[in-house]
Amino acid sequence: MPITGTLDLSPRVADAPLMPNLDTEPWELPRVEMLYATFEIDDSDIAALVPKALHPNAPPTVTLLTMRVPESPVGPFMLAQVRVGCRAGTFQRGLLTRAYCDSDAAIKELGERWGFDARSGMVELDRGYDRIVGRVEADGELILEYSGVDPLPISGSDLRYVDNLNLARVERDGKEVPRLIQVDPTYVFHTADRATPEIAVFDPDAWAAETVDPVYPVSASFTVADVTLPKLRYIIDPDTSALSGGTERL
Repeated sequence: MPITGTLDLSPRVADAPLMPNLDTEPWELPRVEMLYATFEIDDSDIAALVPKALHPNAPPTVTLLTMRVPESPVGPFMLAQVRVGCRAGTFQRGLLTRAYCDSDAAIKELGERWGFDARSGMVELDRGYDRIVGRVEADGELILEYSGVDPLPISGSDLRYVDNLNLARVERDGKEVPRLIQVDPTYVFHTADRATPEIAVFDPDAWAAETVDPVYPVSASFTVADVTLPKLRYIIDPDTSALSGGTERL
């Protein structure tokens, strides 16, 4: 039997982005650089990682994703995300705990259009011959540093990046309610490298991921791709199973 989540999201709802509508148009983002890494989590209570609507991965996982976006409707920006691995019904997803971004304009648009809970921070992505390093600083503190070590070329068709579920506030029946926003970008890969993941710094409190301890490396990749942030298709009531009436098709 699948494990059902027990995480109470109500303390996070007040800080979740408010989406004025759910009819956003896609963004085409050319030649985005991305460092993506997956780690297993050392956590004894995996049900507490996700809300009732979702099922945690077994074993539990966390994904780290840093993006350099050179061109967008609001200009260039850097974005880093931490996501807990989960399933909505039978579909693999990543529940966003928090994101950091270096552009106020991008923070506003990503929140209002796709429900990204992005905070202001300094995000870096450094590529060397033997490793690619992602770093995030917020309020003068280093809160994330991880690497993809010894990159080797592969085909982009060998990769699959899981889609986001972002907690946001939306209006339904005249009321403001919490919903998980499915964000399922498409990728056209120009280059791809696999690598060995390493992590040096992870501040769980800064990422609203207090019980997450990414200690077991699984995989990492560095890619350059054309990314499309999509028109929204589905939202989920976090307190209702995605398979039992909790999913709303837009």
